[in-house]
Amino acid sequence: MDRRSILKNAGIAGVLAAAAAPAVHAQPVVRWRIASSFPKSLDTIYGSAEVFARAIKEMSGGKFEVTVHAAGELMPAFGVVDGVQNGTVEMAHTAPYYFFGKNEAFAIGGAIPFGMNSRQLTSWMVDGNGQKLMREFYAKYNIVNYLGGNTGAQMGGWFRKEVKSPADIKGLKFRVGGFAGRVIERLGGVPQNIPAGEIYQSLEKGTIDAAEWIGPYDDLKLGLNKVAPFYYYPGWWEGSLNLEFYVNQKALAALTPEQRAMVQAASNEAHVVTQARYDARNPGALKQLVAAKAKVLPFPQTVMDASFKTTMELYAELDKSNPEWKKIYADYRNFQRDQILWFRFAESRFDNFMASQKL
Repeated sequence: MDRRSILKNAGIAGVLAAAAAPAVHAQPVVRWRIASSFPKSLDTIYGSAEVFARAIKEMSGGKFEVTVHAAGELMPAFGVVDGVQNGTVEMAHTAPYYFFGKNEAFAIGGAIPFGMNSRQLTSWMVDGNGQKLMREFYAKYNIVNYLGGNTGAQMGGWFRKEVKSPADIKGLKFRVGGFAGRVIERLGGVPQNIPAGEIYQSLEKGTIDAAEWIGPYDDLKLGLNKVAPFYYYPGWWEGSLNLEFYVNQKALAALTPEQRAMVQAASNEAHVVTQARYDARNPGALKQLVAAKAKVLPFPQTVMDASFKTTMELYAELDKSNPEWKKIYADYRNFQRDQILWFRFAESRFDNFMASQKL
């Protein structure tokens, strides 16, 4: 073979080798923003999104960066659904029940009065039909939802005056989150949906007569005990609050499968960490509140009974007027019935026994 043939064949071999070799492309950095419905001062609930962002960055080796923006930085606390729906931001972190005015079914994804506790609600979302049903509902808002933390059972809030019967609810201007306002209204109260950062001033000025947020740790940070002495429990409207990350459909679809898996993993981490933080920090904060002379009281049985009866009447009406509510709520309630049965035999009996012991 002469020199010219060798060069020719070598050239062909080089071309073939180049075609067979995998192309190496530098993966572009993905940058997203999360619009939170919460202020930075509440490190537990706002911190959920920070846990998510940190996990994403670590898993991607810095190739997927997410910045977190407190309520009011990019948009108002209650404007985040519109922001994600319209693609103004890729993500939001919020409490779904804030948006029951758009459709009452939003509330089921977060908390409804006399609903499931945190473990029950998480199990419905993860291993029941909750995630599937809520994603079908959110699709018309261009949203894909992921778990974003759970506060656990909440307290009933801070009141300027004692609540001795359902009659004391009448005329009460009460800052209460989301869907519970519908029940308070039927009991004769005047519900107010006020962002966390404005609650103290409203209670201090007398614009409202009572306010609930979440529980001892956050309430202590907000200073609510300084402007209302009576601290009631339980928050029957939030046996737990499931927070969620809302992701814009197009933004999610643009990710690689690996990046979508990161979103799922990071949301799971944020969910677990948030619930752990509330459970770990609330006991110490409650002790501080009691030491500061907060009067911690249970809601009277008459108030609990009237609230439950009114809630069930409202749900029966929604079953007739809102088909999306009816579809999701039917599955939710069936799941809850079985959970209550199981918890009654094991969890509740054990918890009640341990609460009666001196450790």
